Amino acid sequence: MIKRRLRITGKVQGVGFRYALQEAADRLGVTGWVRNRRDGSVEALVQGDPAAVDATIAWARRGPPGARVMDLRVEEAGDEEPDHRDFRIGGTI
Repeated sequence: MIKRRLRITGKVQGVGFRYALQEAADRLGVTGWVRNRRDGSVEALVQGDPAAVDATIAWARRGPPGARVMDLRVEEAGDEEPDHRDFRIGGTI
């Protein structure tokens, strides 16, 4: 299992990005969370087998209809991030 932290910028708030990412994560079998940030970006943590995490990242590069992803940054998430059993939508930070 691998964990990746994503930061997505562009037109990614107000277009259902978090809900669509949750659906994609559930479909692909990854766990973690997604939340809006006050700067207008979306942040997510995805964990699962490498192929499923890569597929989730590929989906996030496009996003749902109405989104315009300008940049997606991916970082390894270390052991400081606990394991997750499902994929949750969080509030804005």
